[in-house]
Amino acid sequence: MNSIETLTTFLGWSTVINFGVLAVAAILLILMRGPISKLHARMFSLDEAELSRAYFQYLAQYKIAIFVFNLAPYIALKIMA
Repeated sequence: MNSIETLTTFLGWSTVINFGVLAVAAILLILMRGPISKLHARMFSLDEAELSRAYFQYLAQYKIAIFVFNLAPYIALKIMA
């Protein structure tokens, strides 16, 4: 990372990629809910209600992490430049 422009570009693409991963994860959870729930229920000994809460919490925490570690620094660097 040689300059602020390089770091800004890196954070911008990192934000885009992470939002893409978040979107794919959410879409897969919506479209393949049954098979994924059955697999995770067997793997972790959880029932459907606990899995629904875990899925929602995972997506929410991942989104917050994207905002904190990618988007906020990107916006701050754009404002500085």
